[in-house]
Amino acid sequence: MRIYELAKKYGVDSKKLLEICEKVGIKDKNSLSGLKEEEALKIENYIKESKEKGNLQKRAPVVTIMGHVDHGKTTILDAIRKSRITAKEYGQITQKIGAYKVTLPQGSIVFIDTPGHEAFTAMRARGAKVTDIVVLVVAADEGVKPQTLEAIDHAKSANVPIIVAINKIDKPNINPEKIKKDLSEYGLVPEEWGGDTIYVNVSGLTGQGLDELLEMILLLGEMMELKADPNKPAKGTIIESQLHKSKGPLLTVLVQEGTLHLGDIFVAGETWGKVRAMVDDWGKRIEKAEPSTPVEILGSNEVVPPGTKFEVVSSEKEAKEICERIKEEKKKAVSTVKKLTLEDLYRELKKGEIKELKIVLKTDYIGSIEAIRNAIEKIPTEEVKISFIHSATGPITESDILLASASNGIVIGFNVPLAPKAEEVAKREGVEVKIYRVIYELVDEIKRAIEGMLEPEEKENILGQAVVKKVFKFSKKLVVAGCLVVDGKVVRDSNVRIIRDGKVIFEGILTSLKRFKDPVKEVSSNTECGIAIENFTDFKEGDIIQSYTIVKVPRKLK
Repeated sequence: MRIYELAKKYGVDSKKLLEICEKVGIKDKNSLSGLKEEEALKIENYIKESKEKGNLQKRAPVVTIMGHVDHGKTTILDAIRKSRITAKEYGQITQKIGAYKVTLPQGSIVFIDTPGHEAFTAMRARGAKVTDIVVLVVAADEGVKPQTLEAIDHAKSANVPIIVAINKIDKPNINPEKIKKDLSEYGLVPEEWGGDTIYVNVSGLTGQGLDELLEMILLLGEMMELKADPNKPAKGTIIESQLHKSKGPLLTVLVQEGTLHLGDIFVAGETWGKVRAMVDDWGKRIEKAEPSTPVEILGSNEVVPPGTKFEVVSSEKEAKEICERIKEEKKKAVSTVKKLTLEDLYRELKKGEIKELKIVLKTDYIGSIEAIRNAIEKIPTEEVKISFIHSATGPITESDILLASASNGIVIGFNVPLAPKAEEVAKREGVEVKIYRVIYELVDEIKRAIEGMLEPEEKENILGQAVVKKVFKFSKKLVVAGCLVVDGKVVRDSNVRIIRDGKVIFEGILTSLKRFKDPVKEVSSNTECGIAIENFTDFKEGDIIQSYTIVKVPRKLK
């Protein structure tokens, strides 16, 4: 296609199109110049985006609160929500959809309620994908912790601006300035020190500073010029999903572009569905959701992992075709990876160089599965393979126990019950079942299990040493060294090394140890003795004979 033809197609003159060429990096063209397919696509996308910008409208900023466990993230979220509504209204909120919207006179803010513990690395990283602003909570009485730095890294890697909320400001003997100094070393320099990071002193307990925090979020959102086109078909991200006992799959979606309507056909990863019902963060049924709105929808064919892209399509036919294509592509990718993995695993098993810990994992939410798997898979070990032979949401069942039993594995539950029948089967089959409420405890336990499977480390334990004073040759094969023990003790059947002129010339086993003519088990310091060593007869006066044992020490993961 030539420049003038593309200009005609989009109703612009050739001169205007040549200007667009320059903007998208296509140089040295004239109206008669031909365009490659990828060049034409670049120009078309630019024109489409320019037209869409005309429909853009202001949207609410999406905020994720991050920080160290116990630094008060949940307290702040609850306090913000309570401060915007009456106590009666707050008591009526029954919906927990993983996100909620706070409306102020100056505008609205959406908060993503991500899991709090530092082991939810994947959850936080996913939160940053949908997040415009991160509020980093640091407790004034505890300061910067490792998980604080982890949260900073997630926000920075997603190129998301950070507002620091110094919490628990109501406590005595605190030093907010030290926190500012510590965080400045990680690039979060306060505005008053010449940097560009907003700091706000708050108390989730008393409510102090929360209004200022909300104002700062809205101000930063204004500066970022956050906009979206509400007239397009909806696009967004799955924040959470669960399999409801009676309703079936429920998806929490953050609408990021367009408007989601009741009855829309959508694709989410490998599955599709039709929006049959939609509720907001108050649990109220709604018929549409505009950009920066979190909603829970009913109508998906399956649950899907959090972080999955959500998109409205024109028909069921299109939805099915997209899903089939995604499944085929995934199948090809998985089969290629599996092939290599199995070959590598087979080689390692054949050599006897690999051990395996097999896990059946049951959790409350599908998001917990990914978080736990990511945390466990990051445990540093090459000698032990960790296999999740089954991962799902819901109670631990008899079927889970039998699978673990057949595979010689263990069952791990996170915030789920153990069915009574399953408990009986676990006892009968001798299957270990562990249920946790906190992820870091779960990960620590897995570490200990892996450490038990590692080959122990061998360490030398030096017992003592003797100096050869005289050599007695009884035959070619029997030569005894007359020695004086100068340090510690020498022990029969221990490992020994012969050191001559500072160099080790032989290592073997101390086979014979005598005091005068009597065999003894050990000889202590400042005592004379006779020593014979298996396969060694070349003793010389002045040789040092070092007696030692090899001790097996349990390995620890670093």
